[in-house]
Amino acid sequence: MKERATVVCWQRDRILLVERGRSRWSLPGGTISRGETPLEAAARELIEETSLEGHALDYVFQFGGLNKRHHVFFTLLPDDARPKPSNEIVSCRWFRPRKVGTLVASVPTRQIVALLFGAAGTASDFDVAASDTRGKDDARLEFVP
Repeated sequence: MKERATVVCWQRDRILLVERGRSRWSLPGGTISRGETPLEAAARELIEETSLEGHALDYVFQFGGLNKRHHVFFTLLPDDARPKPSNEIVSCRWFRPRKVGTLVASVPTRQIVALLFGAAGTASDFDVAASDTRGKDDARLEFVP
């Protein structure tokens, strides 16, 4: 099974999704290279795909897809952080969690978002924890299932 680092970027009650050409929307991320930790891969992929760097990444959980194991990270971005598509990414866009289920999005993306925010994308313990950390440089997010 391939190992992948996946990043959930959160800003102003929205999740960042990326698009590769005429492909589906997905969470930023990619394959973990040999000798690389999941955290290193998450930081590298976030920079490569969105030009976002220097933001704290918190490990949330592992998600097993059909062929890939996703190491899912979360980052709470400041309001002035602006993603810019790079490498194979042609578009970066913010969506409310409840909207993700209606998009042409990868199955793992839809399922990871549903696990974090609920199938309806409504407020959850995770939403509350994320909003409580806003503006706190030393804040760390805890996933509350």
